[in-house]
Amino acid sequence: MMGERRMQATLSIRSNARRRGGEIALMCDDRSFTWVELRDLIARFAAVLRDEGVKPGDRVAILADNCDLYLSAFFAIPWAGAILLPLNTRLSPGELVELLETGDPTLILFDAGRADLLQRTFDAGAKRVPTLAMRGEARSIDALQAKAAPMEDLNRHGNDPASIFFTGGTTGRSKGAVMTHANHMFNSLGMWTELGADTSEVRYLHAPPMFHVADALFVHAVTAIGGRHVLLPRFDAVAVIDSIERHAITDVYLVPTMVGTFLDELERNPRTLPTLRRLYYGAMPMPEEVVRRFMKMLPQCGPIQLYGQSEAGPILTMLLPRDHDVSGKTTRLRSAGLPMPGGEVAIHDADGNEVEQGVVGEIVARSGTVMPGYWNDPEQTAKALRNDWLYTGDGGYVDADGFVYVVDRIKDMIISGGENIYSIEVERAISKHPAVSQCAVIGVPDPRWGERVHAAIVLRSGEAVTTEEMQTHCRQHIAGYKIPRSIDWRTSLPLSGPGKILKRKLRDEVMEAQSPLPA
Repeated sequence: MMGERRMQATLSIRSNARRRGGEIALMCDDRSFTWVELRDLIARFAAVLRDEGVKPGDRVAILADNCDLYLSAFFAIPWAGAILLPLNTRLSPGELVELLETGDPTLILFDAGRADLLQRTFDAGAKRVPTLAMRGEARSIDALQAKAAPMEDLNRHGNDPASIFFTGGTTGRSKGAVMTHANHMFNSLGMWTELGADTSEVRYLHAPPMFHVADALFVHAVTAIGGRHVLLPRFDAVAVIDSIERHAITDVYLVPTMVGTFLDELERNPRTLPTLRRLYYGAMPMPEEVVRRFMKMLPQCGPIQLYGQSEAGPILTMLLPRDHDVSGKTTRLRSAGLPMPGGEVAIHDADGNEVEQGVVGEIVARSGTVMPGYWNDPEQTAKALRNDWLYTGDGGYVDADGFVYVVDRIKDMIISGGENIYSIEVERAISKHPAVSQCAVIGVPDPRWGERVHAAIVLRSGEAVTTEEMQTHCRQHIAGYKIPRSIDWRTSLPLSGPGKILKRKLRDEVMEAQSPLPA
């Protein structure tokens, strides 16, 4: 279909250059670009890639912090007909070897801060392919594009791959979720349609890393409406707050761990941030207390929860500001919201049959945002995509009004003494304690019960809590068999680059250090 073909990730760049040519599109450090300048930068960037031997369908990997060239690469790479392959800068050389083996890029772009990591990745066994610095060298993207003549957009089909985002690896090995041009555009259009909000003069702050699919969503979504991108190289609470004030930021996305740090800084140095209209959050559960705290501190700003995963491009549901009801005991703060426009969400049992309202099963979805599959992994693709549904691996249920509730990753569910225990429920109880900064709950082997509930907890600065005190606190909120039988008091939790807690690594650490449980 012609409409499907025209769903190109690069189309918004060309359109904005025509309609908003002189308006500021992008700001990073002391650099700013209008839409015309950004289009020309992208077209020259694409020409450099072509001259470096990149062909349509090739993968181009990036190992770098957020910067203007990184954002440009989201469009320059598909402009040249190739596929963007963002790499998590927090991974070890061995982990990067696995991703590069899967993605098999023709070229790797890197910034100065990642040169050593890239070299160590090659030393660890990664296939040696051509590399090109982003800037600061005689042969770098910024130096070469200054001399290059702009090339025409190759106008890829909407169903052609535009990017590959690796899954977080929170429960196992990362897989490369393919995103087509149309996937990106459907997510952008669906998000703004659901918000039904004034999108004029949107100024979006990129604080999380761009290698994460959630920030990639906003690269495309903000571009689709001609908003302004403001970039930070990495998350820093002080820098986020200063940037919101300095650039009159209207929208920002933060993962819950970042939101907590952001609010702590606002408490130390109060600001009102009057221009901030929307704060999006997702990637992991947000404790209700943090949501309430945010709404009290910044009442003019609407909180919006995004639920999804890399395979979904990434949004499946949204919980809008009007649904963040904090009055009384009955709230929807635990909900992930309603399905995106044009999308469907259902709950299936182990046999693939839809279950009744309120019954827990696996969350499945279908929409124009869902990936066509994993890159070069037909076996995992067949497991994830069945009978036209994406099987998310998340357990959940739907209420009578269609709101989706996520209870746990299926692999994270704990079975103790024959009872199913959802780690999110236990984490929610722990998070109600005012001394808690972060927590994660996992199941560990137990000779009597099969598994027992184990908690890893990080306290807020200056706080002290004993195991017995925390167990007493939890007893007020959850059944006795759900209370953690063991607690690991920590100064930090293992996090992915975007700030998601890596329960797989936590489980490995606990098992390595595990000692017999006291009688």
